[in-house]
Amino acid sequence: MTTSRQIRTLVAGMAYTECPRWHEDRLWFSDFYTHTIRSVREDGSDLRTEVEVPAQPSGLGWLPDGRLVYVSMKDRKVMRREADGALVVHADVTDHVTGHPNDMVVDHLGRCWLGNFGFDLMGGADIETAALLRIDPDGTVTTVAEDLWFPNGMAITPEGSLLVDETFGNRVTAFDIEADGSLANRRAFATFGDLPSTRNLAQALGEGVVAPDGCGLDAEGALWIADALNGRVLRVREGGEILDEVQPGTGVFACLLGGSDGRTLFMSCAPDFDEHARSAAREAEIRTVTVEVPHAGLP
Repeated sequence: MTTSRQIRTLVAGMAYTECPRWHEDRLWFSDFYTHTIRSVREDGSDLRTEVEVPAQPSGLGWLPDGRLVYVSMKDRKVMRREADGALVVHADVTDHVTGHPNDMVVDHLGRCWLGNFGFDLMGGADIETAALLRIDPDGTVTTVAEDLWFPNGMAITPEGSLLVDETFGNRVTAFDIEADGSLANRRAFATFGDLPSTRNLAQALGEGVVAPDGCGLDAEGALWIADALNGRVLRVREGGEILDEVQPGTGVFACLLGGSDGRTLFMSCAPDFDEHARSAAREAEIRTVTVEVPHAGLP
């Protein structure tokens, strides 16, 4: 099902935006190749640079006391901005990842759930599966799941389930978050196709039915998913039924519901995800569309 809606451009002239987050009446997002985390008002005004991240920003969120935490990809750290503005290392995950750390969701207890590439994506290496990490508020790093096909965008349901997009696995995987922070009851939230028959990146990309990237939940329990290979955002019910589709007219790599009424779907758009092409151009935009069911869960 494809619904015709008005697509609007909120922000233009970016390099490659990721990880949109609605926080304190502003949209926050990372822009990979300008090495900045930025924020903007709902109407597109007052665009600010919030933090400069020389080693490339990605996932971001806030601890319960309001301090910002964010991924610094290429030096494999999660950073924290203190109340006085000082930037400090929250956790060094170098010894826990096999590729760049990437998207991240922060829960209501201040635990960071962090995925990683698992292999040299931009170098065209063969695909390797990757681990999912939990970073506790004191910076302790624990591996909580393994054998994920590029764990990417994540969401936490109001009931306490963690949903993990596996970009090269044609699926979204769900876990129950236990009281001690472990993950249990691993299961499929949505399956769109088979796992790749090969680890060869180019061939595996050709087998992608849906490549789930950044995502966000709505109040009916459906998950909006950016399909990184097919230039669309899908609204998916548990079990895999596709309920709705938005085509922003270009590639789209992350999405989230927010805005003053929670019904604005923010979409991180760019022609492609190639590091060399995106770092050399300023063609990325954040586009928006209004949908019927508002935001729920985290982020």
